[in-house]
Amino acid sequence: MARKRQKQTASLSSILIAIIVALVLFFQSQGEYKKCYVVEVVDGDTLKVNLAGEEYKVRLIGVNTPETNHPVKRVEPYGPEAKAFTKKMLTGRAVYLEFDVQEKDRYGRLLAYVWLEKPDQITDEEIRTKMFNAILLLEGYAQVMTVQPNVKYVDYFLQYQREAMEAGKGLWGLTVYQKSKKKK
Repeated sequence: MARKRQKQTASLSSILIAIIVALVLFFQSQGEYKKCYVVEVVDGDTLKVNLAGEEYKVRLIGVNTPETNHPVKRVEPYGPEAKAFTKKMLTGRAVYLEFDVQEKDRYGRLLAYVWLEKPDQITDEEIRTKMFNAILLLEGYAQVMTVQPNVKYVDYFLQYQREAMEAGKGLWGLTVYQKSKKKK
C-alpha cells in the first residue's frame, strides 16, 4: 500500500514539474523582443537588419505594400511612396522584432512585427503608435495580408486598414485601389 502511494506521489510530482517547466518556457517565449538596427530598406515591407552582428532580411508580418523591387512584377502604384516612407522612418534606426508562430518564410526571411519602441502593454494605443506594421496600415501605405499561422494582430490590422480606407489615406486615395476598397 505504501509503495503504491509512493508511485502515485512520484507520478503526480513528475506531472507537476512537467507542467511548471512548460509554463515557464511558454511565458519566456511570450513578449520577447529582439533589438536590431535597420541597415537597408528593400521595399515598403522588407528590411535588412543587423541583429547580434549578423545581417538578416526581415519581412513584416500581416502587411503588404505595393511592389517596387520584385524580380517579375512591375513597380506598382504607391510602391515608391511606401518604400520612401519606410526608408525615412526606419533606416539606421534601432527597432525591436517580435516573432509570431513561424519565425521564417520559405525564402529564409525572418517574419516579424517591427516595433519602434518596446510596448509597455499590448494595447490598441501601443500598437497604433509603436508598431511599424500598424503604422503602415493606418497611413495607407499597406494592405492587410495574412498568412497562417502568423495572425496574432490580424483583428487590429483589419481595423486600421478600414480606418485608412474610410479616410482615403495613401493608396486608398488612388483609383486603382478603389476597386479593392469596394470589395472589402
